[in-house]
Amino acid sequence: MRLSLQQVSLIRQSVAEVAGANAHVWLFGSRVRDDARGGDVDLLLELDHCVAEPAALAASLATRVSRGMYGRKVDVVLSAPNLAKLPIHSVAMAEGVQL
Repeated sequence: MRLSLQQVSLIRQSVAEVAGANAHVWLFGSRVRDDARGGDVDLLLELDHCVAEPAALAASLATRVSRGMYGRKVDVVLSAPNLAKLPIHSVAMAEGVQL
């Protein structure tokens, strides 16, 4: 995994602040692979409750993490009971690492 301990801590703290302590976050994509270079930070945010404004939640988390990582691009995918399950959810869970 190509994130420092400080970056993992930043992501966990940001998730707790934006989505609550019960939220789970997974890192997936190229940042999971030690042999890859560069790339954005892909996160799956897994929630056990419905989300009224998913776009705002995803944008808020992406912005907080991006600012803490000096502008690094961050993509956030949400998983919640009221949101459609897409193929990216399966990929993120299968290939990702829970932070």
